[in-house]
Amino acid sequence: MASTWTLEIESPVAASRLFRAGVMDWHNLAPKFAPHIIASAHPVEGAGGIGISSVRQFNFTSAMPFSVMKEKLEFLDVEKCECKSTLIEGGGIGTTIETATSHIKVEATANGGCVVKVESTYKLLPGVEVKDETAKAKDSITNIFKGAEAYLIANPDAYN
Repeated sequence: MASTWTLEIESPVAASRLFRAGVMDWHNLAPKFAPHIIASAHPVEGAGGIGISSVRQFNFTSAMPFSVMKEKLEFLDVEKCECKSTLIEGGGIGTTIETATSHIKVEATANGGCVVKVESTYKLLPGVEVKDETAKAKDSITNIFKGAEAYLIANPDAYN
């Protein structure tokens, strides 16, 4: 049986800037923001960039319970700041998780900022129980977008 969790993160940064930094270019920014967690990251499949069917690999330090994670982009609408991806390797796939997908949409708010809406759906392997993994996942995603937000506030000309 699949389970789902959702998360909303408010930000004073414009939706398009936060989507480009926190989603589209995260493989470049993540190792700079969180070198204690993410050793390196890069596209491994696709037309040299991030597009539908492209795959990104994130390599983690010993701070994480797994060393690698690969995600495949299944849907992308840059204009609407929306994407869906599937975890295809690492990150618990085959050890605790059978399948996992994420849907991220960054929506503009009336004050010029945005709200990041995340929906994650996963299916655990038989006999596996979720303990605090959901809270850890929500914290990780919040840290990703808050890190991108801090970078964008400090660099107002970036990702315009």
